[in-house]
Amino acid sequence: MFDFDFYNPTRILFGKDRLEGIDKYVPADATVLITYGGGSAKRSGTIDKVKTTLGNRKVYEFGGIEPNPRYETLVKAVEIVRNENIDFILAVGGGSVIDGTKFITLASYYKGDSRDLLKYGFMPIPFDVVSKVVPFGTVLTLPATGSEMNSGAVISYEHGKFPVMCELAFPKFSILDPTITFTLPKMQVANGVIDAFVHTTEQYLTYPVDGKVQDRIAEGILQTLIEIGETTVAEPENYDARANHVWCATLALNGIVGAGVPQDWATHMIGHELTALFGIDHGQTLAIVLPSLLEVRREQKRAKLLQYAERVWHIESGNEEEKVDLAIQKTREFFESLGVKTHLSQYGVGANKIPVVIEQLKAHGMTALSETQDLTLDISQKILEGAV
Repeated sequence: MFDFDFYNPTRILFGKDRLEGIDKYVPADATVLITYGGGSAKRSGTIDKVKTTLGNRKVYEFGGIEPNPRYETLVKAVEIVRNENIDFILAVGGGSVIDGTKFITLASYYKGDSRDLLKYGFMPIPFDVVSKVVPFGTVLTLPATGSEMNSGAVISYEHGKFPVMCELAFPKFSILDPTITFTLPKMQVANGVIDAFVHTTEQYLTYPVDGKVQDRIAEGILQTLIEIGETTVAEPENYDARANHVWCATLALNGIVGAGVPQDWATHMIGHELTALFGIDHGQTLAIVLPSLLEVRREQKRAKLLQYAERVWHIESGNEEEKVDLAIQKTREFFESLGVKTHLSQYGVGANKIPVVIEQLKAHGMTALSETQDLTLDISQKILEGAV
């Protein structure tokens, strides 16, 4: 197992009717900005409930944060924070709203061009660059990204998606009430299951380092998502299924699975380009890329693929090749059982578009991906060809 530092200061308020926690954990004299997305949080009444809970605090609102939050939108919120002396932000939404809010908190006290904050990639933004932020909490409405309990974000700018990481960007608290998610469209629920699943495999399907606890936690998350995936999509008000979905999504990317083990993230990096170029939902891009990536990288990932086959899918018979084949097949079938297509051609993207994707990967420096940094553009091309 690798050496690691683990730090996660986010308080989780989980369960039904937890909005009252806002009054307890938002300072009584705070001037609050509520951030949200396309309006579903407002139409569902969640924003009104949040405002009621905030009581007499001075409250401003900023809506319209996109499913892939755009820099150009977020800097408008930064201006509100500065002009109105906002000292607490409350993100009401899914991963995109929370990611966007993290950028707002980081940029609000930054003295330079806030585009500078997009250049650090997976390296945490140093404290001498950002030393002060606006504190924020979240009310989660879409279980998927785990952004409610980590310090990372992905921000869209021009034709790229940029990771932004900073230890100061952990939410102070996150309210996880599964009932708030009951009104989500089925496709968003399915995407969320896949996002949590692939977040876990990015940290699990690499190579062994004898991280036994991390492996068992990852396998527990994956098995739970397989067990409840179809139910949480088909039965939106099944509280037990949705509660497990919500908690799996949070645990998949709050740092505990990836502590002390190698991490891949190539599926996400390639998927980000498919979203940016073709507008395919993030969860859908992961369902497209992962099965093909596992096929192309089966030799590099053989030991963990066999472990995955046996422990997650309970594949006991057959030789090694047959076990790996069946594990990859079952992964694809699981995504498809949620109603998500797993081939680029099913989204109208043919092989002729692959060179465009490769050029974007090159432009964004994604030329040495994976847990071993040996996944070149040529290999990315093979993965994309297999995904058509």
